[in-house]
Amino acid sequence: MPRIVFTPQLRRFTETPDVQGRSTVLRSLLEEAFAVNPRLRGYVLDDQGHLRPNVVIFIDSRRCTDRVLLADAVDPGSTVHVLQALSGG
Repeated sequence: MPRIVFTPQLRRFTETPDVQGRSTVLRSLLEEAFAVNPRLRGYVLDDQGHLRPNVVIFIDSRRCTDRVLLADAVDPGSTVHVLQALSGG
């Protein structure tokens, strides 16, 4: 089962539990995580359901390519990392 892990920076705002999911598509896996903690949705997705500009998702160390539909494939043994893209110096 794929596992989704959220960046520690989000813990300042809400609970960020690691979630074991069943989905093989990124959007569906995210929905499984949002079912565990609905507040995560607003930090990850914008009001149109697209990935926020300041969020980056990696699936097994490769960057997610579909920021709108979130249709990237997720293998059963994958680890998905949801990170805030930070800038500054």
